[in-house]
Amino acid sequence: MIIGTPKELKNNEFRVGLTPDNVAVFVSKGHSVLIEKGAGEGAAFTDEEYRNAGAEIVDSGAEVYAKADMIIKVKEPEECEYELLREGQILYTYLHLAPNRPLTETLMSKKVKAVAYETITDADGNLPCLRPMSQIAGRLSIQEGAKYLERCFGGRGLLLGGVPGVERGNVVIIGGGIAGTFAAKVAVGMDAQVTLLDVNHNRLAYLDDVFGSSITTLYSTEANIRKSLAEADLVIGSVLIPGGSTPKLVRREHLKIMKPGAVIVDIAIDQGGCCESSHVTTHADPVFIEEGIVHYCVGNMPGAVPRTSTIALTNTTMKYAVMIADKGLERACARDAGLANGLNIYGGKCTNENVARSLDLEYVPAAKVI
Repeated sequence: MIIGTPKELKNNEFRVGLTPDNVAVFVSKGHSVLIEKGAGEGAAFTDEEYRNAGAEIVDSGAEVYAKADMIIKVKEPEECEYELLREGQILYTYLHLAPNRPLTETLMSKKVKAVAYETITDADGNLPCLRPMSQIAGRLSIQEGAKYLERCFGGRGLLLGGVPGVERGNVVIIGGGIAGTFAAKVAVGMDAQVTLLDVNHNRLAYLDDVFGSSITTLYSTEANIRKSLAEADLVIGSVLIPGGSTPKLVRREHLKIMKPGAVIVDIAIDQGGCCESSHVTTHADPVFIEEGIVHYCVGNMPGAVPRTSTIALTNTTMKYAVMIADKGLERACARDAGLANGLNIYGGKCTNENVARSLDLEYVPAAKVI
């Protein structure tokens, strides 16, 4: 199989779909790898390293798309890349289709075989290819939130961990999954007061056992969300519906009860965001202020630390990429039900139930089309 990795075009996205070590694995198995010139520079991987690993360096992303059987990326294609996709081509990347009808319709009309990292599952039903980026985004959310609490950015002018004799900042985390847990770890490490809300009693019991008295856990109800938001200096939105649109748990009306200059970091923005007032921002222009509340809604947070993110991501995605290259997508999905869960679009059909529900599309199970 010919595998291709183009340079990422998303604003300030410095990650890359394959490392030189990944290239060497494919080449050792008899596959060919095309890398767009400069694709790895943002993550400190040189063209020479890719060449030494056995890749062919090509001058443009268009050439990669034209020749490759499987495209391995980090983020969903930008609009200017839509025309480069072709029927039968495998696209293996983060897709986040629920809030992106234009891309979904393009993949369907072009009959691209689209596999989304974020909906692949393992034997335990976990999301192995989403986990490392959730870990990074969770850690970054507190780091970025603490920065934007500074007055020069419109925040409350508050030091999250406080100092002796001064009250510490109050961090509210909505969603106790991987991102929320790692956000809590960093917030506790910064000596903030931490409240975490979730709807899963078992998860709350686990987090209470792990963190003990370092955090307060609350069942996520409307009343508890309102009370927590009114007391919050920093809110982390880390709710996830795999493949589907995120519920709007922080509504516009809630902003009026929050402290002026409080900060919301909406990690869930890739799936539409869990705050009604959120819209996607970029690393170049990461925040906006609405109702006196600072919103940080960058859609590719881990792109800020591309070396760490690229290696962490490919540690999990390569297992499935090699399986697809060696066996072909159809046989690979037949052998691995978790990989089949990652198939979002095939043969012009939507094969992920949450994506279909979010966009009001017909859902066709993967088993019926491959």
